[in-house]
This record gives sequence, C-alpha cells and structure tokens, in this order.
Amino acid sequence: MNAEYINPFVESTVNVLSTMTGITPQRGKLFVKQGISPTFDISAVIGIAGDVHGSVVISFPREVVLKLVSAFIGEEKSTIDDDVQDAVGEFVNMISGGAKKNLSAAGVRFKISIPNVIVGRGHTISRPRNVPCIVLPFSIAGVGKFVVEVSIKDLV
Repeated sequence: MNAEYINPFVESTVNVLSTMTGITPQRGKLFVKQGISPTFDISAVIGIAGDVHGSVVISFPREVVLKLVSAFIGEEKSTIDDDVQDAVGEFVNMISGGAKKNLSAAGVRFKISIPNVIVGRGHTISRPRNVPCIVLPFSIAGVGKFVVEVSIKDLV
C-alpha cells in the first residue's frame, strides 16, 4: 500500500469528528493489522473501487460510540439502536469522502460504496487478499479509543 494514502484518512477522521461532534480525537501509532476481526463492538465498512480498491472500516467500543453519537445528534443515546448505527455509517461515509477529496486532488480517482454497519462482539470483516490493513488508532480524552482501518491497493 502506498503510504501517501494514509494521511488523508487521518486528517479526514480528525476533521469529521471534531466538526460533527465537537470532540477532537488524537491519533496513536499506526500498525499493520493481522486477522479479520475488528477491534471493537460496532463497525462500519465502506468499499473503494477505481484507481485503487479496498475498504475502510471504522470500529468503536460501545461506550465510545454512544458518547460520539450523542454529541453528533444532540440527543443522549444509551443503547445501540438504529440512530446509532446510521450515525456510524455516516461517520465512515464522511471520513472516506473527505479522504477521497484529498486523494482526488493528488490524481487518485475512486468511488466509495454505501456503508454497511455490523454490530456485535466477534464479528468479522473480510478484506481483499494481499492488501495490507493499516490501523489508525485514535483516542479521546476521558472517553476511550476507536480505530479506522484502511486497506487500499493500487490497480495500476
């Protein structure tokens, strides 16, 4: 994977969450993921196709997603309901869209799919073979951690 593909996702994640929730996440140390299990309990995945192909996943623990979604929609959420699932899908959509805008300016063209949201401990998400998954860990002071997982491969 081209390392230049990662920074637009980092920047977009920080921008989207700080703008939409008023909460600014701090990025941790990137690492390559092994296996197919997401890091946390609720995940949203979006496919990428064009000059590059792959996927982007955002994964949250229950407590973190409830705090972020409550801030996002302006209503206290205590359970992972349809509103929370919709918001998680929208987070991955906005993050991927922001990264797409930045990558398009650099000449990388691709389309993003409609997001899918998966809820439950131990769920799995398959990725394209031979495409490394770079994990972008984030933390929010007093709230917790979440990750964005980027798996992108050049087609050319």
